[in-house]
Amino acid sequence: MEGVVVVPDRGERIVGVLEEAFADLMAADPAAFRHKFRKMAAEPFAFYRGSACLFYADMAGAPDDWTDDRTSRVWIQGDLHAQNFGTYLNSEGTLVFDVNDFDEAYLGAYTWDLKRFAASMALLGWRKALPDSTIGELVRAYVRAYVAQVRAFAEKPGDELFSLGLGNTEGVLHQVLLRARLATRIGLLDEKTVIVDYERRFRRDRPGTRDVTPEERAAVERAYESYLDTIPQGKRANSLTYAVKDVVGRSGFGIGSAGLHAYNILVEGRTEALENDVVLSMKQANVAAPSRVVPDERIREYFTDHGHRTAVSQRALQAHADPWLGHTRMDGVGYVVAELSPYEADLDWSDLTEPADMLPVLDYLGRATAKMHCVADEDSEQTLVDFQCEEAIASAIGDREDEFADSLVDFALRYAGQTREDHRLFVDAFRDGRIKGVVSTA
Repeated sequence: MEGVVVVPDRGERIVGVLEEAFADLMAADPAAFRHKFRKMAAEPFAFYRGSACLFYADMAGAPDDWTDDRTSRVWIQGDLHAQNFGTYLNSEGTLVFDVNDFDEAYLGAYTWDLKRFAASMALLGWRKALPDSTIGELVRAYVRAYVAQVRAFAEKPGDELFSLGLGNTEGVLHQVLLRARLATRIGLLDEKTVIVDYERRFRRDRPGTRDVTPEERAAVERAYESYLDTIPQGKRANSLTYAVKDVVGRSGFGIGSAGLHAYNILVEGRTEALENDVVLSMKQANVAAPSRVVPDERIREYFTDHGHRTAVSQRALQAHADPWLGHTRMDGVGYVVAELSPYEADLDWSDLTEPADMLPVLDYLGRATAKMHCVADEDSEQTLVDFQCEEAIASAIGDREDEFADSLVDFALRYAGQTREDHRLFVDAFRDGRIKGVVSTA
C-alpha cells in the first residue's frame, strides 16, 4: 500500500502493536480492556477509533512527499477522525465548533491528521454504503477547504481570530451550536449533583460514579492544589473560587480511555451562590499515540508528564482554551484537568446519510482542521514551533492542490480497506485469546 508500511504477518503485527501500546494499562485493569476490545470488535470504524497506535505504527518510516523538516513537526491533534469534532464555550464566552479531543495531541506531520481523518471518512462512507467515487468527492471537499483556509491564513495573518460559530455557520453545524446553546450550567449541576443540608454534593447513583476512600480523596485534593498553579495567571479567578466541595471517582469513558483513572471534583464557582458551582474532570493522561513514532528528544523533554503534554497541546491547538484547563500529578502519574462543560455537543453523523448534506459539513471540518494547525505556531504561547505554520504548509503543498487531494483520496480508500481487514484479524485474535493480558479467567 502506497505510503503505508505493512508487514506480511499482519495479524501478529496488530497483536504486537496493541500489546506494546497498552501493556501497563491492560495489566492494571484487564476487565476494562476486555470491554474496550469488545467495543472495538463491533465494526471497523470502532476498531479504527480504538487503534490509533496501529495507525502510527504504519505511518512510521512511510514516505511522505508532502512534508519537509518544518511541516513534519507541527502540533497535531493526533487522533483526528470524523467523530472528534464538536462544540465548546471558549475563554471569551463564545460558542465554537472545533476539534474537541486532545488526548493524543503531539507534534508530527500535518499530513498524519489529514490522513487519519480521510481514512475515517472512507470507513464512515463504507458504513453508509456510499461508492468509492462518492467517498472520494467527500474527502476532496475536506482537503480543498483545508488548503483554502491555510492559504487564507498565509495571505492574511490573524488565524487566532478565526473560529466557526453561530455567526458564520449554516445547516447541520449551526444546529449543533444552537443545541449546545440551549444547555445550562444549572442543568448540568441538576444532573450530576444534589443539595444535602444546604450544600451541593455529587449524586452517587449515576452510572460510572463511585465513592472514594478518605485516603484517595486526600490524594486527589493534594493533586488539585498543585493543579491550581498550572492555570495561566491571566485566566485565574478570584480567591473565593476553587474551594473543593466534593470528589467522586469516575469510569466508563470512551474507547480510548480504558484503564485510566479519573475523578470529578465539585468546586466553588465565582460566587457562593449554589448555581455557580463548577464540575471539573481530573483524568489520567496516557502516552500520545504519535509520540511512539516521533524519536525527537527535544519534544519529549519539553513535557514533564502526559498530563502536562495534553494541557499544553490543547492550549496550543485552541486559540482560546478552557480557562480551567491545567494539569497535575498523583502518585507520580500525570493528569489533565478541565471543566466538565454543559456546552459540549458532538457532531452526530447518524442522520447525515446523503452526500449533498455531508459536503458542506466537510468544508467546515477542513477549515477547522486548518485553523488548529495554523494557530499553534510562533504566535502562540508554546515554544516548540517557532515558525508560521500556514506559510510552511502552504509552501509544502505549493500549486499541486489537486495532486495533494488525489493522494489523500487514494490513501483514504486504501487504508480503509486495510482497516476492514485489520478489524477481521483483530476479532479473530481476540476471540482466540491471542492478545495477552485480557484473557478472561472465567
